[in-house]
Amino acid sequence: MLALRLGTQIPRVPLRVFKFGCGGSRRGLKVAVVGAVGGIGQPLALLLKQNPHISTLSLHDLRNTAGVAADLSHINSRATVCHFEGRDGLKKAMDKADIVVVPAGLPRKPGMKREDLVGVNASVACEVAHAASAVCPGALLALITNPINVIVPIVATILQAKGTYDPNRLFGITSLDVVRSKAFIGDFLNVDPQTVDLPVIGGHTGRTILPILSQCQPTYKGTDEERHALIKRIQEAGTEVVNAKDGLGSATLSMAYAASQFVNSLIRGIKDSKDECIVECAYVDSDVTEAKFFATQLILGPQGIKENLGLPEMDDEEKHALESMLPLLKKSIENGIKLGMEMACQS
Repeated sequence: MLALRLGTQIPRVPLRVFKFGCGGSRRGLKVAVVGAVGGIGQPLALLLKQNPHISTLSLHDLRNTAGVAADLSHINSRATVCHFEGRDGLKKAMDKADIVVVPAGLPRKPGMKREDLVGVNASVACEVAHAASAVCPGALLALITNPINVIVPIVATILQAKGTYDPNRLFGITSLDVVRSKAFIGDFLNVDPQTVDLPVIGGHTGRTILPILSQCQPTYKGTDEERHALIKRIQEAGTEVVNAKDGLGSATLSMAYAASQFVNSLIRGIKDSKDECIVECAYVDSDVTEAKFFATQLILGPQGIKENLGLPEMDDEEKHALESMLPLLKKSIENGIKLGMEMACQS
């Protein structure tokens, strides 16, 4: 070890000044987070900053993105962080993005249903769809904005009108329903929830969320009463969090975790590991039921959806639940398509 005597003059080393921004040349993927300052957006951006395959993390919101970007830029991971604000900044944020993930929009408050958010959040979906068509038509679009059952059809309809729609590249993130199901079942079975696996199909609100417990691994062992209570808790888990936060927010941390898991899976699909089959549940354009959009398990690849695995095996009770919720889901989809057509005509 080098020893220095008291009074020794230490040579000055020039201070290197680092700036955050999108001007870096490091190769990798560009991921844009639209709604990056919100309750979901900030923890989601933090989790995505850790992915070594992301070279550019582009943040957008109406305001206050500079502070979030500065904070994230101090983390010693690969991604360069850049920030944009307002309507004028949306296209810049999304320009040439490989993946756009959208947590933007109004969150639920106590007493509200997801459907109550359509009026405000439909405009968010519209702006993202127009921007994607203009600056990143080949991006994978992953939507968190509620109500997912309506928002995804809105975006699909606008993209179709713009001539840039690829059904394999548009996703409604329903991963939180799967994450919650695994957590609750793990607690019930007293096993590590990371070892639990099951499909959750349908939509992303109330009765349209259908966990297929008959296909759960390890086997779910509960009475009929316990099974019904578990399904109801999964379906109403968002309301459980909204009520617990007592008007101060909705499910943000768990949603950010689930969304980051989904985006990381999209990235693994883009990287196209030949030795790995990447399976995620998501709400997508579908022909597996009479509903035009439906959540099922998907195999992901470089172009988004490589294969839709379709409906899983179901017991009689699950088949009945599917049939009874389809009219609700179809109504939401019809509403979304109608709104999308109106918005496409107004642009």
